[in-house]
Amino acid sequence: MSQKPAPSFADLVQEFFGSYALNQRALSPQTIAAYRDTFVMMLNYAEKTKAIQYHHFKLTDLNAEFLAGFLDYLELERKNCVRTRNSRLAAIRSFLKFAARRDLINLATIEQARTVPMKRFDRPMLGFVPHKQMLAIMDVPTDTWVGQRDRLMFSLLFNTGARVSEIIGVRVSDVELGPSNHIRLRGKGRKQRSLPLWKSTATAVRQWLKHNPQLHADTPLLPRRDGQAMTRVNVVLRLKLAVDAAANRYPELKEMRISPHIIRHSTAMCLLQSGIDPVEIALWLGHESPVTTHQYVEADLAMKERALARLKQPEIKQARYRPPKGVMDFLTSL
Repeated sequence: MSQKPAPSFADLVQEFFGSYALNQRALSPQTIAAYRDTFVMMLNYAEKTKAIQYHHFKLTDLNAEFLAGFLDYLELERKNCVRTRNSRLAAIRSFLKFAARRDLINLATIEQARTVPMKRFDRPMLGFVPHKQMLAIMDVPTDTWVGQRDRLMFSLLFNTGARVSEIIGVRVSDVELGPSNHIRLRGKGRKQRSLPLWKSTATAVRQWLKHNPQLHADTPLLPRRDGQAMTRVNVVLRLKLAVDAAANRYPELKEMRISPHIIRHSTAMCLLQSGIDPVEIALWLGHESPVTTHQYVEADLAMKERALARLKQPEIKQARYRPPKGVMDFLTSL
């Protein structure tokens, strides 16, 4: 009985991105796009460094040595951070796990490539914007349509601690105004959560909808002028303008790197400083694990100082250090 020939790399890729990713795993469009970009960069790398054209690339070419070289290329030449490197590796690992069940002939090569490890990295201290400075950023002039939208957008970001993808994905029907004002967010991994709104934020939403009757249930709550949903780049640019304006009142903002995700950190820090339990903050932010939220505890120096103040200082008499005579003679002779 003849052995069934191994599927080609192209066939595996098409099946992986087709029935497997869409139907069996139901990956989100964002995840599929990230995986696609990884494979495009990998095939371009193979053509550039190994002279292997993409239509001639075989699964055996995707060995551990090649994969390690590709990851080094991402870091050294493309200047990707370690987090990005690891996310690219996770995409390739997912494909290799799929391929291992389809191509038993090249299983040894697949398993060898899967041993390439994730790279460890130092986790920087989380940055955040203090409360007064955050209010100054949110204080956008509302004499224009864009200004009204931006002020509402920053208010919602700070109120909810939402990710950029979550806030630009909010539709009018996701906001409930009434005795209980709340908003529905669609987070990573298709997880949804509802969060309460401040009265001031709910009032701002009501005024926004009153002045924009063209917005209906299925349209973005915070659209561009053409009615389409804002993009991540739109939000970053509008935030930069708001920070530059607020820096006139708080010059220290010029030295801070402020992104939409920093606003998310600022919300978490305000909740933490208000005495909210980290587990509740994890639910508020939509974290997969409360362990992630403990990073904010590490960043809050004021909380550590209050904890130290509650700790009684040891009553130890400080003794003066007297170096040995030989050391002192040596130092004075230099």
